[in-house]
Amino acid sequence: MNVLIVSALAILASSLVAPAVVSIDQKAFGASLGGWTKRNNQAAEYPLSGTSYRTYKPEVTTTPDGGLFVSLRIDNVRGWLASDDHAMLEITVSANGSIESAQSTIAIQGRSVTSDLIRCGNVAGQQLVGMDRAVKIGSDLVADLTAKMLQEQLVEPGRVSYPAVLRHNYNRLFQAIRTEAMPIAKPVPSDETPPPATPPTECKPAVPPPTPDATPDATPVDPPPTAVKLEIKAPSVVTPAKTEPPAKK
Repeated sequence: MNVLIVSALAILASSLVAPAVVSIDQKAFGASLGGWTKRNNQAAEYPLSGTSYRTYKPEVTTTPDGGLFVSLRIDNVRGWLASDDHAMLEITVSANGSIESAQSTIAIQGRSVTSDLIRCGNVAGQQLVGMDRAVKIGSDLVADLTAKMLQEQLVEPGRVSYPAVLRHNYNRLFQAIRTEAMPIAKPVPSDETPPPATPPTECKPAVPPPTPDATPDATPVDPPPTAVKLEIKAPSVVTPAKTEPPAKK
C-alpha cells in the first residue's frame, strides 16, 4: 500500500513540473570565439597555440526526447599553399540541458581519427549532473583523441593541438546551452456556457431595533375593579326583659 502511495505522489510531482525548452545561444557562442565575422558571417576565426582555427555555426537538430543534437565543424587553417584539416564535434544534449554524450572525428590528409562515443555509462558517471557531467565527458573525449593522435606520429603544431582546440570549442558550446521553462497551456474552454457567477452579497449595516413609542396605546383598558369596603358591625346586645317577682299570697 505504501509503494502505491509513493508512486502516486511521484507521478503527481512530475506532472506539476513544467517541462523545459533547451536551446543553443549561437550569438553568445560566436562571441566567445571572436564573433561570426568570416565566411559570410557563418564562421569565426581565432588563434590558439600559435595556429589559426575556424569554427562554423553549429548545426542543431531536436532529438525525440526534447533534447538537442549539435554538430560543429572546426578547421585547422594551414595557410595559402596547404589544404586545411577538418574536424567534427558532435554533442547530444538532454532536455534539461545536460550533456549526454560526445564524439569527434579529425580528418588529416586523407586519414581519419575518430574517438569513441563518450558518455557517462557507469554508475558513478550517471550520478554526475550539470557541469560535473560535462567536465567528465569532455575530459574523456580529449584523452581518447590524444591517445589516438599520438599513434599517427604527427609533428605539425596545428595538428598536434587539435584535441585541445576541440576541448576549447566543447567548453564554449556548453556555456551557450540555455534552458527555460515551457509555458503551461491553458485549458481549452468547452462549448458549454458556464453558469453566471453569483454576485457577491452586499454587506448592509445592521438596522437597529425600533425604539418603543412613549405614547400609550389607544386601545381602552378596563379600569381596575373598585375595592369593596367591608364594614364590620358589633353584634347587638339584647337586653333581657325585666322579670317581676311573683306576688305574695
